[in-house]
Amino acid sequence: MTDLKVTIIQSNIHWEDKAANMKMFADKILAITESTDLIVLPEMFTTGFSMNPVSLAETMDGETVNWMQLHAAKKRCAISGSFICEENGKYYNRLVWVNESGTCSVYDKRHLFSMGAEHEHYSHGNNKLIVTLKGWNICPLICYDLRFPVWSRNTKNNPYDLLLYVANWPERRQHPWKTLLLARAIENQSYVVGLNRVGNDVHGIHYSGDSSIINFKGEIISFPKPEEEFTETITLKYADLMEFRKEFPVLNDAD
Repeated sequence: MTDLKVTIIQSNIHWEDKAANMKMFADKILAITESTDLIVLPEMFTTGFSMNPVSLAETMDGETVNWMQLHAAKKRCAISGSFICEENGKYYNRLVWVNESGTCSVYDKRHLFSMGAEHEHYSHGNNKLIVTLKGWNICPLICYDLRFPVWSRNTKNNPYDLLLYVANWPERRQHPWKTLLLARAIENQSYVVGLNRVGNDVHGIHYSGDSSIINFKGEIISFPKPEEEFTETITLKYADLMEFRKEFPVLNDAD
């Protein structure tokens, strides 16, 4: 099995300005000079964490998904991030996984942040998603899902090698963010990618980023830069993951 190169883009987000965000992220993607297999964008990367789906929602054939397909083809890699989607009269905080070929898979956020009234504006999803890239099984989730270990669990029926969280996670709760990312890696014997935004939104909520990539031992293998915009590519080693699981098969004793 081959290794996997993952690129995370930690960035500010222009509030409810799709054109500005797509231009900004296009520039950041086109500035990536090294090859990569996967580019990860934040939660609601075209709008910020908005509770205004009536005005901002798109369908799966709208400009955001078309934009993702265009840039996946240009960079010859997969791209993942979430946006505000309308389907059958309901609104979803929807993560879209776009392969190089343009094929899309979707995950609708299961755990809606009730303290921010997300559940009053969006419908929650019911199904986890496992996608395959270069032989790796990858489970993409969204922000608040991080707090729920049962939903995030690596199971025998739906195993994964990489757990991915895209987020708009406020700085005032950065300790749980950083701690739970480590916990998910350790308990699931999986690589974990946590990609968060930086900057301030119109409600005065501050985001410090603290994005990181963590290995199956719970060790940070990226070089996180709190408060800064940055792009980083890290190579994940499949053989190292398999060897560790063989030497220390914790998952065999799971409930």
